[in-house]
Amino acid sequence: MIGIDEYEDPKIFDLDNPIKDAQKLYDILLSGYTFNKENIVFLKNPKRYEIIEALDELEKKLTENDNLLIFYAGHGHWDQNTHKGYWLPSDATKNSTANWLRNTSISGYISSIKTKHTLLITDACFGGSIFKSRSAISTNYAFQKLYELPSRKAMTSGNLKQVPDNSVFLKYLTKRLEENQTEYLPSEQLFFDVKPAILNNSPNVPQFGEVKNAGDEGGDFIFIRRK
Repeated sequence: MIGIDEYEDPKIFDLDNPIKDAQKLYDILLSGYTFNKENIVFLKNPKRYEIIEALDELEKKLTENDNLLIFYAGHGHWDQNTHKGYWLPSDATKNSTANWLRNTSISGYISSIKTKHTLLITDACFGGSIFKSRSAISTNYAFQKLYELPSRKAMTSGNLKQVPDNSVFLKYLTKRLEENQTEYLPSEQLFFDVKPAILNNSPNVPQFGEVKNAGDEGGDFIFIRRK
């Protein structure tokens, strides 16, 4: 869980809601789904090296028997000239990309962390640039089949347009997770459940799809309700 409200560079304006949004999602996953506190790393206003260290640690310890959810809320940026997308850690500076984190670096970790399933959820500007495709591929596989096949999926609050600080995406995503009563909820189903509400209440178009060249084989990350 990564939430960034405060930026060291005064030229990058601070945000009000990322940590609060991350905390709400954290609480819902702990109380309603099969996530355990000891397995969650919550980074609040991390610098670039702290995000890298956390991902390095996951790369070392996770195996193909594990599932991984990565959540990021904070500033993002899309460079129209180089066609590169970035996350902006708390030590990012406006006039230098030295402490920015490229989407290609994130997708590289998603590829190298050898989990069964990895799901990336981002609520940041220009998050959609990480995708192999801009639309989800619908499937009628049963839950068991979805779980058997490895997956590397991503869900973002928008494509290449700026995302507002007051997140409609997180509002409806957490609402759906809270209200869900089914035992198994695939991430693709979660996305399509909340997409109409997001489209109807914001100017952004949320995205869902496979992460580029990361080893997706058609499975899905499944949220499992606590009994």
